[in-house]
Amino acid sequence: MFTTLFTRPFAVFRSVFVLTLLVMSFQLPANAAPRSSVSQPSASSLQLGSVSAVVFDTRNAKIVFEKNADTVMPIASLSKVMSAMVLLDAGQPLDEYITIKRIRSKSGKNSYSRLRPGAQLKRKDLLHISLMSSENLATYNLADNYPGGMDAFIKAMNAKAQKLDMRHTRFNDAAGLSTHNVSTASDLVKMVIAASGYKLIHDYSTSRQYTARFRNPNHVLGYGNTNRLVHNNNWDILLSKTGYLNEAGRCLSLLTRIDGRNMVVILLDSYGKQTHIGDAGRVKRWLETGYSGKVDASAYRYQQAKARQLGITPARTVARTP
Repeated sequence: MFTTLFTRPFAVFRSVFVLTLLVMSFQLPANAAPRSSVSQPSASSLQLGSVSAVVFDTRNAKIVFEKNADTVMPIASLSKVMSAMVLLDAGQPLDEYITIKRIRSKSGKNSYSRLRPGAQLKRKDLLHISLMSSENLATYNLADNYPGGMDAFIKAMNAKAQKLDMRHTRFNDAAGLSTHNVSTASDLVKMVIAASGYKLIHDYSTSRQYTARFRNPNHVLGYGNTNRLVHNNNWDILLSKTGYLNEAGRCLSLLTRIDGRNMVVILLDSYGKQTHIGDAGRVKRWLETGYSGKVDASAYRYQQAKARQLGITPARTVARTP
């Protein structure tokens, strides 16, 4: 019975059925409002500026939309979702204080951090700001304090990806600052579904704001979520992570409840600062009404140009019937 859900192309999702059951535990209560009567919308009605995308319905474990879903691309800080799972799998004390060290990315890419070298913060707080605010130095310090250090941590990230059958995914950097951290939209669906089974990843990635309390010296720093959709009451987001590198564009991974369904939305390589947010809104509108609205002309030209660089067809989309 269960295997019949996957007797279709894109069979790579077989390996995540059990994990999908975890996501299904978020089902709406019996007295929730019924779904609208909009039937499965046409793929041609969904316009996105992202170069690659997948929309996955966890209710029946099916893809309802895909666009260049098997194209291998850099994923930037979406990598931190995998880092969080590896950290939590290790079972290290979350209340243990870690002394912050200045650690630079081997890729040569570095970003500004407000963390003070020598200050101390609890492991759980470092994880919180890593997921919520994409704090790269927090992620590096978590990896550095993993059993075996940074190299063992990255090895564990790749082992976890292999265990999840993420066949086109490779990690070279704990925080995602390397262009060699690559995956596909289809692989990232598996990662999000797996991560949904970790309550702390749900809690930390969807919190709006957080105040981290340091010692040595005692001080506090406030942080906000890099995904502004979590601040929007029109969204019911169960897991969130943003990402950005020049080479990766703007990226977004979501587990969100739309029209009574828990949907995984993966958006890779969007133009500018807002297109990935706009694309998420277009997906939501498309699922609710059957029409997404249009993409800004500059974002559309960007995804057309990037698709040609990658040797893929810019307009290739596929809608699935539940």
